[in-house]
Amino acid sequence: MPRRPPLEPDALARAAGPRWEVVLLTASPSTNAEAAARARAGAGEGLVVVADHQTAGRGRLDRTWVTPARAALTFSVVLAPDVPAARWPWLPLLTGVSVVAAVRRSLGTACSLKWPNDVLVDGLKVAGILVERVETEHGPVAVVGVGLNVSQTPDELPVETATSLSVAAGREPDRAELLGHVLAALGDGYDGWRSAGGDAVALRSTYLQVCSTVGSQVRVQLPGGGTLEGTATGVDVEGRLEVVDSAGRRTVLGAGDVVHVRPRG
Repeated sequence: MPRRPPLEPDALARAAGPRWEVVLLTASPSTNAEAAARARAGAGEGLVVVADHQTAGRGRLDRTWVTPARAALTFSVVLAPDVPAARWPWLPLLTGVSVVAAVRRSLGTACSLKWPNDVLVDGLKVAGILVERVETEHGPVAVVGVGLNVSQTPDELPVETATSLSVAAGREPDRAELLGHVLAALGDGYDGWRSAGGDAVALRSTYLQVCSTVGSQVRVQLPGGGTLEGTATGVDVEGRLEVVDSAGRRTVLGAGDVVHVRPRG
């Protein structure tokens, strides 16, 4: 069995650095819900809520995400972007790029993004991201939630399309160190995006370098049961996926417009 040592507050604080205020919870139903509640109560940008065991995590479209105790890295970050609200949809993609960079730095493991922000290793999902806009007395904030499979064994993974970093890399990474790498990459990317006023020209270029969806044949499941098949040809300036079908028709899809994007077999 994996060792799975508990997270230690001091180790997390050292790894995160002075920019971030890290709060460690032994267990929490949802770090996003906890971070949102703290933001509404006055916590500002830079708060990071980490749970050693998340018991009722949520993904996109209210999908559940639950892992064994101390087997994952689950955390949520509070950000307050002073950029136009129309550019906030880039935040999940920016976070995905940051997690890819952190995994590569921690383990040297090749990984990529499935649009919009599922982190893949060998084509299997190792991390998910959920960004929520939260209204507070001091203005809106973004709660950026990340769930990384760290030490799950194959029989502990919920679906055949998932993996963990220990399965992929053959060793169990240090979760505090991994958190530090994610926060460092996220901070750098966020600062650049924000200083550009939310303009995503540079971010889009970086995103396309790590997105395995672009250039592939896909089948898109749409709300209501419909499907769209074609070639994913790119990501536009708003972070939406561009798909061209066999008749040459171009469709642009936002994350809220799809249920699943899968390779077309």
